[in-house]
Amino acid sequence: MRQKVKGSDRASHRPSRSGEPHASLYDSVTSRIVAELEAGRLPWVQPWGRSGGAAAALPHNAHSGRAYSGINILILWGAVIEAGWPSQGWLTFRQALEAGGNVRKGERGTTVVYADRFIPKGEAERAARDGGDARAVPFLKSFTVFNVAQCEGLREGIASDPAPLPEREIVPVAEAVIAASGVDFRVGGDRAFYVPAHDYVQVPPQPAFFDQINFYRTALHELTHATGHVSRLDRKLLNSFGSKDYAREELVALSGQSAPPATLQ
Repeated sequence: MRQKVKGSDRASHRPSRSGEPHASLYDSVTSRIVAELEAGRLPWVQPWGRSGGAAAALPHNAHSGRAYSGINILILWGAVIEAGWPSQGWLTFRQALEAGGNVRKGERGTTVVYADRFIPKGEAERAARDGGDARAVPFLKSFTVFNVAQCEGLREGIASDPAPLPEREIVPVAEAVIAASGVDFRVGGDRAFYVPAHDYVQVPPQPAFFDQINFYRTALHELTHATGHVSRLDRKLLNSFGSKDYAREELVALSGQSAPPATLQ
């Protein structure tokens, strides 16, 4: 999924008209997601960022400001996490030139995809002649983008990420629930979990979350796990991943609020 730029002969870097064969492109995207899973990165169920890299935000085109969507979010998040880049902004090779700079020689781009439908001319003519709806044909194209950290000489402001979230956004009722739980509640790190053996919950700091309300959703999810401690409701908490008991415990924790699956240690 990464392509290396050797020089200005690749300056266009626009989507190819023919594109990769569909099977090859699907396989490339699938391989990338499998690699993310094998590396233990599940950004679609983790609404917070990781320390040492970019701020929590959706990947976006630094030239247009438009956020990427669909599978491209996972691909670009994975690339940022892997490389530790400090930005979620991306540019095509040509956009970097238009922004007054360039992609540094030797940098490898990241392949993203674009899916849409079109109506062939012949099909439109058939529908007009015979009646009925024209059948649209789906297509998938790939193109290469580069993180702004891979570029140099960009004009001022082009490499800026959205303003960071405020340090804290307090939801009083949620704070009251956390306090009333009596559970040792810790904030820090880049993981969310409950530790039954030591009866404490830990979640990342609130500014690490893409939407700060997810701090409370995740906190309450972990605190729901804590209700199963032997001193409370005494549920079976130490279950192997994928087992029925593990699934049952996750359903318990999800029943009262919408938060991502958690990790029990």
